Amino acid sequence: MLKKHPIIAVTGSSGAGTSSVKIAMQKIYRRNGYKAIIVEGDSFHKYNREEMLVEIKKAAEESRNLSHFGPEGNEFEMLADFFTQYSETGTGKIRKYLHNEEEAEPYHQKPGTFTPYEDIEGGSDLLFYEGLHGGVKHGDIDIGKQVDLLIGITPIVNLEWIQKIHRDSSERGYSTQSITETILRRMSDYVHYMMPQFTHTHINFQRVPTVDTSNPFIARDVPTADESFVVIRFGTKLWKQIDYCYLLKMLHGSFMSRKNTIVVPGGKMALALEMIVEPLVINLITKGKLEWSWPTKTV
Repeated sequence: MLKKHPIIAVTGSSGAGTSSVKIAMQKIYRRNGYKAIIVEGDSFHKYNREEMLVEIKKAAEESRNLSHFGPEGNEFEMLADFFTQYSETGTGKIRKYLHNEEEAEPYHQKPGTFTPYEDIEGGSDLLFYEGLHGGVKHGDIDIGKQVDLLIGITPIVNLEWIQKIHRDSSERGYSTQSITETILRRMSDYVHYMMPQFTHTHINFQRVPTVDTSNPFIARDVPTADESFVVIRFGTKLWKQIDYCYLLKMLHGSFMSRKNTIVVPGGKMALALEMIVEPLVINLITKGKLEWSWPTKTV
């Protein structure tokens, strides 16, 4: 039976680059006339900004682990229930997390707070989740099983830290010391709840810089796309379907490193993502199955 309400999730750490992938995905929806419900993972955090600061202090005093990466700081069960409801009925309720003044102003709320829950719009073709936990597992909760296409965005860890440090300092005004403390505090949750997701993704995009990032805490600049390669690994459900010769021809400067892995220049990441993901999205919606094949002979 054709699945009417597919779910696509892009999962990656804070500062990994999932937001730029969201822009590429929006182009795919517009080109094909699809209506997508966009859900940010931050809306399933358990605490608002002020509450989180209080809870972190309590956790430290009690020698407990608490971060936005792990179960203590998130509503995993609510996320799983929301995915289930959308998959079955195309309905559900979501809220927004307001990161800054610009996002908060239309709601007349403070930054770092949540909007009230509201029903999602009806008549959507798919749900697109972008956040930390698109494929997370915890106890009996296995969110990845409910996702029809799971994409991992995972730069090597030093690059991920550089991107986070620069983003949080320039856009959010945090000091390097406070960002470093955050990285250290959430390391256990990163290892136990973030990394395992990338084992089960359908596709991983990992950016690897070609410049020295050995000490990310003193890096003055984020390596540019032209100073990077992107390693694209296909999971077991997809790697035999991919026309690697076609991708190698279309993505100049790319090469194969393993039978399920293609490496492309960093500047080609958005193009590669669109070329790889667009037929998957089309076939999920039109055929109800995850299949990599263009409906026509040309892109």
